[in-house]
Amino acid sequence: MMDLRNGSTVTDFIIVGFEQSSPSTRALLFALFLVLYSLAMAMNGLIIFITWTDPRLNSPMYFFLGHLSFLDVCFITTTTPQMLIHLLIKNHTVSFASCMTQMYLVFSAGVAECILLAFMAYDRYVAICHPLSYAQIMSKQVCVRLVSTAWSFGLINGIFLEYMSIRNPFCRDNHIENYFCEAPIVIALTCGDPQFSMKVIFADAVVVLLSPMVLIVISYARILASILGRASSSGRGKTFSTCASHLTVVIFFYTSAMFSYMNPRSTHGPDKDKPFSLLYTVITPMCNPIIYSFRNKEMKGAMVRALGRTSLAQAESV
Repeated sequence: MMDLRNGSTVTDFIIVGFEQSSPSTRALLFALFLVLYSLAMAMNGLIIFITWTDPRLNSPMYFFLGHLSFLDVCFITTTTPQMLIHLLIKNHTVSFASCMTQMYLVFSAGVAECILLAFMAYDRYVAICHPLSYAQIMSKQVCVRLVSTAWSFGLINGIFLEYMSIRNPFCRDNHIENYFCEAPIVIALTCGDPQFSMKVIFADAVVVLLSPMVLIVISYARILASILGRASSSGRGKTFSTCASHLTVVIFFYTSAMFSYMNPRSTHGPDKDKPFSLLYTVITPMCNPIIYSFRNKEMKGAMVRALGRTSLAQAESV
């Protein structure tokens, strides 16, 4: 609803999402996204359970993987269930408070994941390039501090970005041309000139997107340089494959987020925004477990042990 008398006050928003699609298309999209969401929740949930319960997975890498999976669960749950509901019902209205809460959660989880991915790349760099000093450099205390830094920065930065998004009253159209409350689209609905808020968010994105990405690229470049100098051809192939898969996920996540938060508003549009938003809010959380965990021999062994314990417990209960 809008009050158009003294500058308009928006009390709710309408998530356009896939409203323009035909019923058959929406049904197909519902089935597709339900499968993707279920897979992401199941795979990330399994990784969280295994990394937090299996004593053999006590290295920093698995500590970080457990937190990455938890972040992915938070990230995808913030947006996808609402999208699934809106694909089934005609009422796409969300309250102002719900929209702002969703924006904050997306900000917080997204920023925390950006920083955590950089710390994970640094962990791999230390493990491969400085193996003798690895235990000392990446001690348990250091890992806890790094993860705490990622979470704290995400939560605090989310408050700042939220303030910049709602510092001006809303007085324009309340239709959001996406499937969730994405900040650049919401800011465009505010009164006056939203350019200042967009410039601040752009500057913030340079810090939380470009800086971690630079650290990731440098870490993997040094890993590859180190491997080329001392590994066998088979070892090189395995390392190249691992680094390429990790970098692929990173590029998908960072470039799609950069398009959403660092591109001029004039270059945006519903047909462009939705694919990029889906890439970093749905596809990446589903791909992370496959790329980072399920190709790992130790993780596969832990899954077999976990499934074996489950089967044994079920057999004893019969």
